[in-house]
Amino acid sequence: MFSILLAELAQQLHAQLYGDGNIVITGIASMSSAQAGHITFLADSRLRKTLSYCEASAVVISEDALPFCTSAALVVKNPYLIYARIAQLMDTTPQPAHDIAASAVISPDAILGEQVSIGANVVVEAGVLLSHDVKIGPGCFVGKNTKIGAGTRLWANVTLYHDIDIGENCLIQSGTVIGADGFGYTNNHNHWVKIPQLGRVIIGNSVEIGACTTIDRGALDDTRIGNGVIIDNQCHIAHNVVIGDNTVVAGGVIMAGSLTIGRDCMIGGTSVINGHITICDQVTITGMGMVMRSITKSGVYSSGIPLQPNQTWRKTTTLVMKIRDMHQRMKALERQLAHKFIANVT
Repeated sequence: MFSILLAELAQQLHAQLYGDGNIVITGIASMSSAQAGHITFLADSRLRKTLSYCEASAVVISEDALPFCTSAALVVKNPYLIYARIAQLMDTTPQPAHDIAASAVISPDAILGEQVSIGANVVVEAGVLLSHDVKIGPGCFVGKNTKIGAGTRLWANVTLYHDIDIGENCLIQSGTVIGADGFGYTNNHNHWVKIPQLGRVIIGNSVEIGACTTIDRGALDDTRIGNGVIIDNQCHIAHNVVIGDNTVVAGGVIMAGSLTIGRDCMIGGTSVINGHITICDQVTITGMGMVMRSITKSGVYSSGIPLQPNQTWRKTTTLVMKIRDMHQRMKALERQLAHKFIANVT
């Protein structure tokens, strides 16, 4: 069971301690569910009045919320960031694998670094390079000539096709497929002819990829995911997509082929982004965004339609369907008014 004195926690986190440093912290919880022994956090100053009835033994807060606090506190500049670090200290998630399972099938041509762990029923094909401390969960497939950097972890049933290059300290959740064929076909007299996908997938360092996400290999050039990128669950990244460093992608996003996204972008959930366009650095696309053209200026962009009561939505939809007719009528009225104005002037 995790246990630490509040004073020790403050020292580790470089936080300013208020109150009894000998309080024993045994867990972390939300403000509404916290009990004695728990530490919680207040990230939204608008909710600081809730501190008066919070039952946690200690709370992580910013300095402006301290007058409202009735318990021991750790005062920091960014409570949410400190919450993340406390959660890391208390994290009990097991490793995907320990040692090398007897049921794993490992090619004699594969190269394994020190302290590599491979779970049950994993297949590692010829030419694979697993660097130091790589951990591969049960049921994974690692295709020919794939390289995985030091400290990277794959949870159960991840599929890595051939010639994939994954950097160091990455985390790939269960069910993800990396390096499948992109959607490449040409039509010959109503018969679809498959175009072999000859590129690779190159993934940088410290990348996290959620469960059941697919990243297609390139058609000719490579699909590239930059350092520090985070991709949520059930996303689709098509062939030849390039994502810049530290960009985050929320769940259910679909990216079409040959799209380039810059650094430090934030892509909201269930957004759909067209192929063969470019999005510059530091762009935020809010949830359900539909991006059809390139974005050349940093900023926040939205296109999702907010939820409405059904009756209101029906009326709105009816008006939307009539926009073209309304536009033409408005232009006709403008022309009539312009002619009358000219006639009056002359």
